[in-house]
Amino acid sequence: MQLEPTTLDTINKWLNGNYDDTTKAEIQDLLDKEETTALTDAFYRDLEFGTGGLRGIMGAGSNRINKYTIGTATQGLSNYLLKKYPGEKISVAIAHDSRNNSDVFSKVTADVFSANGIYVYFFEALRPTPELSFAIRHLKCKSGVMLTASHNPKEYNGYKAYGEDGGQFTAPDDKLVMQEVAAINDISEVKFDRIDENIEEIGADIDNLYLEEIAKLSVSQEAINRQKDLKIVYSPIHGTGITLAPKALAKFGFTNVTVVEEQSEPDGNFPTVVYPNPEEQEAMTLALQKAQAIDADLVLATDPDADRVGIAV
Repeated sequence: MQLEPTTLDTINKWLNGNYDDTTKAEIQDLLDKEETTALTDAFYRDLEFGTGGLRGIMGAGSNRINKYTIGTATQGLSNYLLKKYPGEKISVAIAHDSRNNSDVFSKVTADVFSANGIYVYFFEALRPTPELSFAIRHLKCKSGVMLTASHNPKEYNGYKAYGEDGGQFTAPDDKLVMQEVAAINDISEVKFDRIDENIEEIGADIDNLYLEEIAKLSVSQEAINRQKDLKIVYSPIHGTGITLAPKALAKFGFTNVTVVEEQSEPDGNFPTVVYPNPEEQEAMTLALQKAQAIDADLVLATDPDADRVGIAV
């Protein structure tokens, strides 16, 4: 199989461009091994910035999730924000999940925003996606980014972009952001030079405020008081839910929550499941086994960025 000329042009652009030596060595190794299928998939197109942001397999290449595609997306989003809010102080919030490299990509994202003069509220450790949405609104940010590939397999990572309402971009803004990202033709257009004074770490204070607001959403505190010892099994499936879901249940008033120990540690390799999606029964296996062992009433399991929940009774 021969490489298409356009694909080879992109490969050469990466080999000769302003990319780090590790990235170039990974590409050269594939060339030396004549891995044309892998090279084609990695370079035949640019990873598209869609309504939900970016999502793809991690690795070197224009069609992969890496610090350069993440940086390009952030530069495009920065350009959009600077055009939409001229003369205003612009701030954003950034969080990440437990996936491999999510912490690295979150720092790249913060670097690029800060280099563009945009103020960054940066969660110092992993947090669920819904808390990022809350932080955007509470801190009056113009945008926010979550580094996650949601419930996809471990090889994936991604980038969810949010507007000032705490929701992912919708028309017409989604198209405008896409256009700004697509307009970046060379990595030299991306500002990677971090400006420390434009970055502020956040964490526990936002956690507490978020939990207070969650508690206000209780439909019936009287019902919880009657059922506070409801036997609940919870699994974060190695994701961010462990940081807040047990605390939220306790805040509501539930006193009998058992966490699935084997899945309680954040781990981007998701060692106990094939696919960290609580919509799939396989991902719920350990939680269901624990529920049967202790005769539980309810099972809850969240995906890596804790924005979806699987339930069993």
